[in-house]
Amino acid sequence: MTGPTEYETPVLIVGGGITGLSAAVFLARAGVRPILVERHPSTAILPQARAFSPRSMEIYRSLGLEGTIREHLSFLVDYPEMIGAETLTGPERFRADLLALVVPPEGLSPTDWAMIDQDELERVIRVAADSSGADVRFGTELVSFTEEGDGVTAVVRDVASGDLQRIRARYLIAADGNRAHIRNRLGVGADGPGVFINVVNFIFDADLSAASRERRFLLAYLDQPRPGATLSPLNEDGRWALAIPYQPEQGETPEDFTEERCAEYARLAVGLPDLEVELVSPVPEWTQKVTTTRIGAWVAQRYRSGRVFFAGDAAHVVPPSGSYGANTGIADAHNLAWKLAAVVRGQAGAGLLDTYEAERRPVAQVTMETAMQLLQDRREGSGEEATRVDDMAMIFGYRYDSPAVLADTPSPADRVEDPRTAGGRPGLRAPHLWLTRAGRRVSTVDLCAGGFTLLAGADGAAWTDAAKAVAAALDVDLAAHRIGAEYTDAENRFPGAYGVTATGASLVRPDGFVAWRARELPRQPEDELRQAMTRILARQP
Repeated sequence: MTGPTEYETPVLIVGGGITGLSAAVFLARAGVRPILVERHPSTAILPQARAFSPRSMEIYRSLGLEGTIREHLSFLVDYPEMIGAETLTGPERFRADLLALVVPPEGLSPTDWAMIDQDELERVIRVAADSSGADVRFGTELVSFTEEGDGVTAVVRDVASGDLQRIRARYLIAADGNRAHIRNRLGVGADGPGVFINVVNFIFDADLSAASRERRFLLAYLDQPRPGATLSPLNEDGRWALAIPYQPEQGETPEDFTEERCAEYARLAVGLPDLEVELVSPVPEWTQKVTTTRIGAWVAQRYRSGRVFFAGDAAHVVPPSGSYGANTGIADAHNLAWKLAAVVRGQAGAGLLDTYEAERRPVAQVTMETAMQLLQDRREGSGEEATRVDDMAMIFGYRYDSPAVLADTPSPADRVEDPRTAGGRPGLRAPHLWLTRAGRRVSTVDLCAGGFTLLAGADGAAWTDAAKAVAAALDVDLAAHRIGAEYTDAENRFPGAYGVTATGASLVRPDGFVAWRARELPRQPEDELRQAMTRILARQP
């Protein structure tokens, strides 16, 4: 008998959901070819998340993928409302136009929300991963792994053939979902309320045109057949998904929810006792029509164990309210990938990898708390309560505090700040400004794509030479642009937005966050910039 086939890779990714696939694209575009394994035969087959935030779209925009993603938008683009009521036909407790409330105000971002089902988005990102050079292997499951010295050795199995493969990697990203098998195997626990709602889900066909009363809603919170039930459209042809809480602690089991009982529950939710209902399988080849999920909230106690990093649902789980879950996973991957790439390519010290947990774990904690409050408000409260979270602050205003950020002012106590007034402080996302060059409109967000970027004021010509010298000395990707000279800033907004003078500069990391700034030109800009880059990259001076 021959032994397992041997492979080597800088980074092994376990999990082919949106977090793992995004990590594969980010790494491959940064010059690091990962291997991704996923035990399922394909990307997601159900919608799961259905709204992706402007910040996620900024990230994908930096890869040139925004246009492709928007070619696959869901019909929900035209279904902006969320409602709360006892039944679909009954009086409303609240109704809110969610899309109008969460659209970024003019000048905050170059892009907007994308209403795309997660299964569609995963297909787009998988194609991008393949074309970027990532080695993506669906139908391949992790059997075992061990950390040995300077790497991780994993044994994986081809699900169809049973053939074993041994993969040697320098690092492993565990993006294996909310069951977090790898994290649990490593003995890393999680903090938070845990599972607090068990849900039965089923899909049914029914004509709800009269019950909908021309309302174009993407989600309805209903009190029937049980408080906390949610109803959402799956397509425009009368297919719906109903989720109903059940209580295993009182002896209820999924088997109690027969097709007949679920059909009756659908009638109760809609408020039409004579409604014709037909349950359908969520996947054509499945015979099972009723499934279960768990709603809970927790954050991993650590985001790293040796050479293994946890990302996405493996690191944090939040309730579905607010559309934070998948978007937070994408941001995890974006934060981690550039750091892994810098270390693998010898551009950064290993200490840079410690900043992943320091930056992303606090974001997950505040996101969990916000999503839980939203869930409670939307199930129990009024329309005002259901929409009172400042989404722009949650999407664009979270702050990183770590050695990879060189702060120049004391950090506020709150982890989230108003991005409209934050002033470009280090640790925050680099502000968006529209600029022009040769008659073409360009966002500062677009300029800060790829490697490090130095944005200098109109009178900061010396920064361009400094950036070239530092890039050569440290062998890093560092671009420099003068705002107000190379790019036209018609309203001269750059100094105020970034907190610098016309001779100052702001250093933006590959993930689009401000790492350091010089309010004005120092006597030796090259030395100052080199020292900043050396500290940020955890390199020996």
